[in-house]
Amino acid sequence: MVEKHIQLAENSVEKETTTINLGPTHPATHGIFQNIMEIDGERVIKTEMTVGYIHRAFEKIAERRPYSQITPLTDRLNYCSAPINNFGWHMTIEKLVGLEVPKRVDYLRVIIMELARIADHLVCNSVIGVDTGALTPFTYVFQWREKIYEIYEGICGSRLTTNIGRIGGFERNFTDDTWKKIHDFMEGFPAVLKEFETLLTRNRIFMDRCIGAGPISAERALNWSMTGPNLRAAGVDYDVRVHSPYSSYNEFDFKIPVGSAGDVYDRYLVRNGEMWESYRIIQQALDKLKGMDSSIFHADAPEFYLPEKADVYTKMEALIYHFKIVMGETDLPPGEVYHSVEGGNGELGYYLVSDGGRTPYRLHFRRPCFIYYQAFNEMVAGGLFSDAVVTLSSINVIAGELDA
Repeated sequence: MVEKHIQLAENSVEKETTTINLGPTHPATHGIFQNIMEIDGERVIKTEMTVGYIHRAFEKIAERRPYSQITPLTDRLNYCSAPINNFGWHMTIEKLVGLEVPKRVDYLRVIIMELARIADHLVCNSVIGVDTGALTPFTYVFQWREKIYEIYEGICGSRLTTNIGRIGGFERNFTDDTWKKIHDFMEGFPAVLKEFETLLTRNRIFMDRCIGAGPISAERALNWSMTGPNLRAAGVDYDVRVHSPYSSYNEFDFKIPVGSAGDVYDRYLVRNGEMWESYRIIQQALDKLKGMDSSIFHADAPEFYLPEKADVYTKMEALIYHFKIVMGETDLPPGEVYHSVEGGNGELGYYLVSDGGRTPYRLHFRRPCFIYYQAFNEMVAGGLFSDAVVTLSSINVIAGELDA
């Protein structure tokens, strides 16, 4: 749809503007959502954001599902870093029931969550390159995202929508092949990330396209309730891993990269910095695992963890627990909890109200994309249309997380 409008300018000269649809199926949107933009030539006057094209009623579905069956719903939020969503949900249940998981489970979760963060940021930053005309870095780093997906596959059998882990830990221990893939990734990734930065960070065309595009101040970002890299790029060092530690993140030494201008270039730099910090965190977690009992991969919580299949075939108690868990017949205590994790795009929170039944009475997903996308008009109004496209890439709007 393209509409033309005739406006009367201040000097009484007729001025023509155009309304265009950026989406819902335009390749520059990177997802199924829409911006109805009014432009004057190449200049954006205003944009109206439209969501709802892939609304799946996750929260209402979750209120009809047993707790363990809600995990696959969380995959479909930010599917670029699905394991973080999965573990965040498991930690919410553990918080409600007061379940403490072993330290080894914490460290294993940290490894997978930081790999997921790297995969997420690789997608975002390489797509910024694509939208500024640089395709090579995108195709190059995607090979390394595939290596991360192979690690997921070795742990849970899935790659994109992972359904990884269980309440209390993991469904199975890491295999020797999985550990080899993790160590191979750790050995080769630094050189790859350094080369990626060499291709883009000081590239004059890339800098000219990104510096000053789509800026937002720290004050306005806070007013919009932004979190994650988009807030940190504006100069606010808020990170859930530091301010509300979970999974023993308080035991790790890492920095919070921050920017100052809050523009596309700062968002790119912050995500690149976070990948380096994620690498450091994974290395520390691997060091902490040395000397620990390698047979531990879940908490002692038979009401949530499926017993061994051999025991199910031979022991009545194991068969009962297997049936209860699969059929969702485990009652949770009544209560009200909120738990958040540092997702790829910011604070991903789960607000859970339990009435003591087998399904949530109320469950709300705090999706960071849905919150910071509201500020898009403020970030692009008055700028060039091409800047609006690259700004949309840099804030990393994921349609699945935007439109639950």
